[in-house]
Amino acid sequence: MRDEELTAAIREVQERARARTPNGDLGLEGVSAPDLMPLLHARDAAEAKVAAIGTVNPRPAGLKNSIAQFLKRLIARGLDWHVREQVEFNRAAMACVQASLEALNGLSRGLAAMASHHRQLREEMEARERQLRVELASYAQEAEELKDVRRHWAEWRTGFEERRAASEIHMLRTISELQGAFQHRVTLLEQSYHELARQQHGEFTAALERNTVQVQQRLWQDLQKVRAEYEQLIYSELRLLRQRGAAQAPARPVEDVRQAGPAAAPIDWLRFADVFRGPEERIREHQRRHAAKFRGAALEVLDLGCGRGEFLEAARDAGIPARGIDLSQESIGLCRSKGLNAERADLFEHLAGLLDRSLGGVFCSQVVEHLPPERVPELVNLLGAKLHPGALAVIETPNPECLAIFASHFYIDPTHTRPVPARLLRFYLEEAGFGHVEIETLEPAVESMPALAELPAPLREAFFGGLDYAICARKL
Repeated sequence: MRDEELTAAIREVQERARARTPNGDLGLEGVSAPDLMPLLHARDAAEAKVAAIGTVNPRPAGLKNSIAQFLKRLIARGLDWHVREQVEFNRAAMACVQASLEALNGLSRGLAAMASHHRQLREEMEARERQLRVELASYAQEAEELKDVRRHWAEWRTGFEERRAASEIHMLRTISELQGAFQHRVTLLEQSYHELARQQHGEFTAALERNTVQVQQRLWQDLQKVRAEYEQLIYSELRLLRQRGAAQAPARPVEDVRQAGPAAAPIDWLRFADVFRGPEERIREHQRRHAAKFRGAALEVLDLGCGRGEFLEAARDAGIPARGIDLSQESIGLCRSKGLNAERADLFEHLAGLLDRSLGGVFCSQVVEHLPPERVPELVNLLGAKLHPGALAVIETPNPECLAIFASHFYIDPTHTRPVPARLLRFYLEEAGFGHVEIETLEPAVESMPALAELPAPLREAFFGGLDYAICARKL
């Protein structure tokens, strides 16, 4: 059968159905079948819109059309993840509409069957009435029989009217119950869909937040790794350039700059430390902050110039393996009396005798200011050779940027040679292969010299900041 013949047959069937039930009339007064054609047309239009999602409207051929079509398809594919939830919602809505159409069709069929039964009953009743009229006309002569028939007819008609009214009431109640059940089912389906959409949105948001945090963490780790590699590359390139320049420079006699520091004065240095440096409890509490920075060290931490052992005690309390060296035999004896691992040794000779990359960290407090200025870079180079890659070096020393130390602190110790500026020490560390250099000022001068509080804040911070500073760096 051709398409034109099939279309004509469908149209003829539709016209017959409309002729049987014009305007949806089912033969019952005030009761008509719902017209589902607008809903069907709306469903077909909505399905066409759902099918058209992701497609591109055709245009006349040409270069501009090709470019526009390509960009539209590219954008449609790129937004596929964004409209996927909408497409699924549209399909679910169309499924709901289809189910509604099927339920309404079933309801229409039920109403049509009930109307047909009602018409049959009415036709039977009309036939019975005609039959009774014929009988009444034939028995008109018998008055008594006619009266009896009329009396029974009135009683029968009253019962029939009651039964018909009860049947209509039951039919209407059934229709109302069916409509209420259908509406309840639609409400439950809508609530279930909203709950599912809310749950999926929550899961998507949580997964997006987790992925965002993971991406940020990986990005930060990659940035730290790139920074370390970049600093290592800069250090290697600068060292190569310096070596190349030194190889090209003319040879000149080398002078021995390893001069011993000034001889120690014949005084009680332990009492000197108690009077001018402070009691052990205060210094130990101060060193706990530095000891915490060495947590997780893979190898042993070395304390250069351990003195009374405050840092070694703090490291022991924190569970960090550490040992110390010092030139003072009295200081070594005091440390050993506390159960600390300490020995008497010259720091240059001791460091030179260690294996390369054998230390997990170095702490050096109030030492570099006692060395000749030309030996400070030698010390830093030894630290760069003996520390394991990634190991931490902490050096604490008086801060020459604070003018107060020259008035009341630095020259109290007769063994001090010259303060080391933080920027110079940073330069030495970077030259020796250290990176991640951080400088922290300690012991604000205003705490020991309250008169400084009367100075303007910018002037006080610029010239009377921390009496000491600590510089932290990691071996690259």
